Formats: sequence, structure tokens, C-alpha cells
Amino acid sequence: MSSNATTLDFSGTRAPSRVNSLPLCLALLLLVLGTWYLDSTVGWRQAGLWITGGLLGVTLYHASFGFTQAWRVFVSDRRAAGLRAQMAMLAVGVLLFFPILAQGSLFGQTVAGLVSPAGTSVLLGAFLFGIGMQLGGGCASGTLFAVGGGNTRMIVTLLFFVAGSVVGTYTFPWWSALPAIKPTSFVLSWGPLPAIVANLAVFGLIAWAATRLERRRHGRLISSASRTDRPAGLLRGPWPMVWGGVALVALNLVTLALAGRPWGITSAFALWGAKAYDAMGGDVAGWAYWVKQSKALAAPLREDITTVMDIGLMLGALAAAAAAGKFAPVWKLPARSLAGAVVGGLLLGFGARMAYGCNIGAYFSGILSGSLHAWLWLPAAFAGSALGVRLRPLFGLAVEKSPPPSSC
Repeated sequence: MSSNATTLDFSGTRAPSRVNSLPLCLALLLLVLGTWYLDSTVGWRQAGLWITGGLLGVTLYHASFGFTQAWRVFVSDRRAAGLRAQMAMLAVGVLLFFPILAQGSLFGQTVAGLVSPAGTSVLLGAFLFGIGMQLGGGCASGTLFAVGGGNTRMIVTLLFFVAGSVVGTYTFPWWSALPAIKPTSFVLSWGPLPAIVANLAVFGLIAWAATRLERRRHGRLISSASRTDRPAGLLRGPWPMVWGGVALVALNLVTLALAGRPWGITSAFALWGAKAYDAMGGDVAGWAYWVKQSKALAAPLREDITTVMDIGLMLGALAAAAAAGKFAPVWKLPARSLAGAVVGGLLLGFGARMAYGCNIGAYFSGILSGSLHAWLWLPAAFAGSALGVRLRPLFGLAVEKSPPPSSC
């Protein structure tokens, strides 16, 4: 019989728990110290990105805005609230991002989208990533906010996510040589207005089809706002999914203004793994991937935008979990569940490198960048996720028949 691998109690129907004061104070202290340190050593933009990462962690945790579980309950039970929320988020995003990217600057900062080659490696990598999402228990953003929130199983997923990312960089000469179309931006090729209209039409079609399938199966819809009986609270949560989607777009826009490009996550995992491998006596500097990324490899981690935002995100999620009274790690985990975390993490890391990104860099930010490769990533990752849902019971993992109050 399958068991749920989540190591925290995410029940939204209980009365709010008491604030976990110690982890909350620790998270806030580290966020403040990190802001001061980065401002002193790198600059105010890096400090701002650290804070933005923290706010992303709070948003993801309180809104439970995940991709993995939303796709899983649609595959298993045709519940589409999560998919509709994603389409609404993307619609708001392209309305804001496309005109700015067409202009090429924001508040005096030169900006550009995350636009990557679209080809075989994206299809294969996204498919593997989709399987990994379901076995590992989260996507890239879901892994980080779950780790920050105290989910001990996701620590294992993250470690092997990093390891898989390193393998992905080692095999770069193979997968980068697979057939592909050069990086293509709909914003630059078509212009912002036609690109917006086309994207909104596709979002609407996906939301309409998902809603039709849900009505056909259940006869009625479940709103994302009905996931919990608790009233929404700004500081302690839970937030409606729509709040979360709008906040993620706004914070991605802040990232664009500060960093000059949209939000990404997984390039940092490859960097962490490469530096760790070097520290253990390895040498990645001669690998083709790292020859292209030699500046990032040589620089201290505090200068890497994605690293700073990822760590900030985990601290923000820790603060949110503690404020909600839900920080209560469980360290005893079933062996099959841990095996799923290992396999899932490796697939997530390797797949993300092959596909030029994850659910954030390739899907969310990729679509907001108008990149063709994002539209290859989405169906391939969804297909992989559908297979992953069917593989979950082999690892003792539950397949929900309706969305629980919170999950990655």
C-alpha cells in the first residue's frame, strides 16, 4: 500500500499552530545578515536579489504553489485547479514581460529573456525531469521550498538533484550536439502584441480543456481557494493559489529588473556540485560545459545570482513554515521513499541540464521570455510527469485523488 512521502503535516483544516519561534528568528536573522553581507561585498542589486529569493520562498510555501502536485492530481483525478492557476499566472506574466523584453530595458537596466535552443535535448531532458518531479516529490522550486520548510526527504532529493546536474554538465558535448533549432524568441520574431495574443490563446485553450475534463469526470469544479477551511493570513498563510501566482509574477519582474534576466534555479545546482567535486580532488575546468562557464566556476558563490536567490528562497520558506507553526522535521523515512528521492533527484538534475532549465527557468520564465524551447519543454515534461505518477507506487509514494491543502 502506498504511503505519502511528505514528512510534514500540511493539514489546512486544523487550527493554526503556535509559531515556531526559534527557526523563525534564525531564518530572519540569516536573511538580515545576508542582506548586509551581500550589499557590502557584492552590491545592492545582489542584496536585493537575496531578499527577492526570500520573498519567493514565503510565497511558494504559503500559497503551496507547486507544479508537481498540480500535474499529479490532474493526471490521476482530472482535478485542474492547479493547472488553471498556472495558466492565469502565465497570462499575467506575458502581459507584463513581453512589452518590457521587446523594449530591452527596465528602469535603466538592460534586460533579456531566457531563450535557449529548441530541440531533441529539450524534449528528452524535460521528459526525464517530469519523471523526476513525481519520484523526487517536487520540481526545482518545490524542492527548495520544501527543504526550507523542513521536509527531510526533500533534502535527499536536493542532494541528488545537485549530483544529477553535475552529470548533466559532464555529458554536455553529447546532448548539446543533438538536433535543435537556434534560440528563438516569439517576442523578437513576431513583436510583443502578436506574441501576447498567441500565448493568451494557448493558455485559454489549456485552461478550457482542463476544465472540460474535470467537469466530465466530476460534474463540478474545485476552486483553488477551497483547499483549506482556514482563513487566508498574510503572515501565517495559507494563501489562495491566485495570490501566489500573482506574487510569483511580480517577484519574477523584480528579478528581471535587478538581474537583467528572469528567475532561474537549477544552474546553481550544477555550480554547487562542480565546486564540491573540485573540493574533493576532481577537476571540471576542462569539461566543455565549464569552459563556457569558466567565470562562474572561478568566482565565489556570493557573486552567483542564482545561488544567492536559491539560498534566500530556502530561508524564506523556513521563515514561512515557522510562522505557520509547521516546522517539524521527521527524520525516519521509509527505504522505498528514499530510493524514490535518489532516483528522482538524479533525473531532475540531469533532465534540467539537458532541457536548458526546469519548471522555473524553462517553463515559467521561459514562457515569459517568449522562448520556443519553453513550448517544447511543457508537453514533454507533462508526459514524463504522467509516467512518473504511474511509477510512484513502486516507491511507496501516494497518488492523491484530490489536492491536499499543501504540497510541493
